[in-house]
This record gives sequence, C-alpha cells and structure tokens, in this order.
Amino acid sequence: MRVALVSGASRGIGEAIARLLHAKGYRVGLFARDEGRLKALASELGEGAVALPGDVRSFADWQKAVAGLLEAYGQLDLLVNNAGIGVMKPVAELSEEEFRQVLEVNLVGPFLGLKAALPALLASRGMVVNIASLAGKNAFKGGAAYNASKFGLLGLMGAAMLELREAGVRVVNILPGSVDTGFAGNTPGASWKLSPLDVAQAVLFAAEMPERAMVSEIELRPTHTAPKVG
Repeated sequence: MRVALVSGASRGIGEAIARLLHAKGYRVGLFARDEGRLKALASELGEGAVALPGDVRSFADWQKAVAGLLEAYGQLDLLVNNAGIGVMKPVAELSEEEFRQVLEVNLVGPFLGLKAALPALLASRGMVVNIASLAGKNAFKGGAAYNASKFGLLGLMGAAMLELREAGVRVVNILPGSVDTGFAGNTPGASWKLSPLDVAQAVLFAAEMPERAMVSEIELRPTHTAPKVG
C-alpha cells in the first residue's frame, strides 16, 4: 500500500493527479479549500480516498491534513505540492496584496506542506513532487508574481532535494508548460495545450521510480505552440 497527499486536489491538475494515483492503487488524501468538491470527489473515488479540507497557507491546516491521513491509513509515502494561483499583471499594475497572495500560495504553501509532512516522509522514505512550471525558469511579461513564486519554488526544493536525499526522501520538480485548465482565468478547450492527465502521468512516472533512483526534474512541454492570432 502507498499513500499520497495531493494539494489543490479539487480541480484541474490536482484532481487529475488524485484520480490517476487512486486508479493505480494509491490511498489518496485530497487537500484543498473547497470542501464540497473534495467530498464529492472522495465519494466518487470511493474506498481509498479521503477529503481533507484546508488552506495551503496555514501550517495548522497542513498538520491537520497529515494527521488525518495518518489516522486513516497509517503512513504517508508521497506529498504532491500542486495548489497554485496566478495573477498575471505588469509590475506597475500588481498590488502588494496580489503579489503576497501568489507567493503565499505558490511558495510558502509548499514549504509548509514539506515541513508538516516531513516526519512521516522520513519514516516511509517517501517522496515530494512539486508541480512547478517552466515559468520558474523563463520570465514573461505580466508574470512577475507568478515567475517569482515559481523561481523561488525551484530554489527552495532544489535545496531540499540535496538535504533530504541521503535521508531517503526524494524531491522532484515537474515543470509543465501550458496546461488546458481554467487556471488564472483561462478558458479550457485549447487542444494544443497539455492535458492535466499528462502532468499526472509525469507525477506517477517519478513516484514509481525504484528507490535507488530519482528523477529530480521533469520539463514537460506541449508538442505544438500556441496558434498565432491575427
């Protein structure tokens, strides 16, 4: 038996990750703010899925989620830091509140998740998979807050990887390009983009590597580029 905790599991990439892991036999903890959607998904998945509502910006909520998962299944083997938000504005138009909000969710949230889950992951010699972004290496206009959060996430988890691997905990960063979700106000339905399932399959690939090996980073791009407008 393997047990995973997935943040941002109520929709989009997080939901796809939770569904795929569950289909592959994982027990899955579903962590997000939308309690109604989490409970509906847990009910749909059935045995082996538990709703753990909470906010990734709260260390107490992370601790409660980890404790709930340990109570339900007795262990934690895989933490998936997926929850994220995007406010895409030029620096001149970006408010302090918006900037702080993006960093709190996208960077502080994964740090708190790692801190809360680490004792259990050390016990299981488990893994942390972070859903980062190619925006963590490539800045773009209007992406100041999002770029900063993802550049920071790669730095944070790169250091954690070097610190934790000799203790048996592997840290993996997955960097998708454009994914067909409603993220940051996008309208789903762009066939050229990656599917949330594509990202989920990358998570599963990393998680299923033998214990002696670690894929520390996966860059995932669509085959095609965005169609030109005009």
